[in-house]
Amino acid sequence: VIYILLMFLYSRWLKNLVILDVFVIASGFILRAIGGAVVVDIPISPWLYVCTILLALFIGFAKRRHELVLLDGNAGDHRRNLADYSVALLDQFILIVAAAVIIAYSLYTFDSPALPDDGRMMLTIPFVLYGIFRYLYLVLRRNLGGAPEHLVLEDRPLLATLLLWGLSSVALLYAIPH
Repeated sequence: VIYILLMFLYSRWLKNLVILDVFVIASGFILRAIGGAVVVDIPISPWLYVCTILLALFIGFAKRRHELVLLDGNAGDHRRNLADYSVALLDQFILIVAAAVIIAYSLYTFDSPALPDDGRMMLTIPFVLYGIFRYLYLVLRRNLGGAPEHLVLEDRPLLATLLLWGLSSVALLYAIPH
C-alpha cells in the first residue's frame, strides 16, 4: 500500500522535484526489498537496506545524467525538473553515492549479523569496487547509463564482474564451512 501511494505521488507531483525525484525512486527499491523479505519471512540486515538505497541512488542519478546528456539543451522540455540539474552536479552526486556504496558494502560484509562472522565476505569487495568503477567509466566517459539493465547485460566486463561476485558470494556463504 505504501509503495502504491508513493508511486502515485511520484507520478503526480514528486517526479517534478529535483533530487527528491531520485530519492523517491530509490525508496521504491527499499519498499520492494522489505516486501520480499516479508514474503519469504527472512530478516534482512539494516546494512542491506543502506546498500540497496545507495545503489538505487547511484543508478538513478546516472539515469538522470544520461537523460540530460541525451536531450542536450531540450532536457527541460522533456522532463521539467531536468532543467534544474546539470551534468556537473549529477557527476558530483554520482561520485558521492558511489563512494558511499563502496563504504556501506564494505561495512556490510563484516558487520552484518546475517553473514558469517569470520569476515570472509570481505573477499567480495574487489568485485564491488571494480563493478562501481566500471559503471562510472561507462556513465562518465561513454555517456551510458540510461538503461542499466541493458548495460549490465551488454558490457562484458560488467557482466563478468557481476557473475564473479555472485559466484564468489554463493561459494563463501554456502560452499565453505563456517
